[in-house]
Amino acid sequence: MKKSWSMNQVPSNPNSNGAPNSNAGGAGNAASGTGSSPTFSPLYQQIKALITQSLQSGEWKPGELIPSEVELAGRYKVSQGTVRKAIDELAAENLVVRRQGKGTFVATHNEARAHFRFLKLMPDEGVSQHPDHQYVEVKRIRAAAEVARLLDLKSGDAVVYIKRVMSFDGVPTILEELWLPGQLFKGLTAERLAEYKGPMYGLFESEFGTRMIRATEKIRAVAADASAAEYLKVPEGTPLLCADRVSFTYGDKAVELRRGLYLTSSFHYQNELS
Repeated sequence: MKKSWSMNQVPSNPNSNGAPNSNAGGAGNAASGTGSSPTFSPLYQQIKALITQSLQSGEWKPGELIPSEVELAGRYKVSQGTVRKAIDELAAENLVVRRQGKGTFVATHNEARAHFRFLKLMPDEGVSQHPDHQYVEVKRIRAAAEVARLLDLKSGDAVVYIKRVMSFDGVPTILEELWLPGQLFKGLTAERLAEYKGPMYGLFESEFGTRMIRATEKIRAVAADASAAEYLKVPEGTPLLCADRVSFTYGDKAVELRRGLYLTSSFHYQNELS
């Protein structure tokens, strides 16, 4: 079993996707930016892109009600069915949430339903619970070359480095390291993290205007080195699950690099595929 606790073999930053533009007459037409050949997108995809732009600009804040399908249809001069199809995709991507009889709201990480969207470690028995956090280190450092590449920064740019241990019922279960762009997360301190009672992504969203909307992960088995073994209170060489994650906000902008080491003696990694 591979013994590792370095920034090797972390996921690569995928190419960003350009948002399509609306087109007079209802014909979907957006240039791909590669060569002279245009790409064509359906009208509902263009409306989806325009709604996403409004989400990204902060026109509608997390947790707020967005205009109705009828209002949006009038705003963009398209049919209500076109708007509905665009919102269907946004809901499937967890950017908005439909609530029966109330309307459609901007999704937020502070909702109970969102707490376990990015935490995939589930107990073998019983129900999911929120872990306790112990912050070991929170400091500003210069980004190593690999960290800078994955966060689309320059080598040596400032990043906020966080190391924490997450425990369930007093048992250390997860050891995490995070790297965040220093420019985006000015003022993020150990004290602020410790006093915030909600999920970390909720703090990033509400106080730093950065909403995580998707992530890519690489998962592999590793053996606990001396440092990991000490934090997780297990013998050196204990099998662990290692997940390297890059999280993205609107516009496919990478805004977090995270490595988690999971002790799976009483837990398993669960992901729903659809």
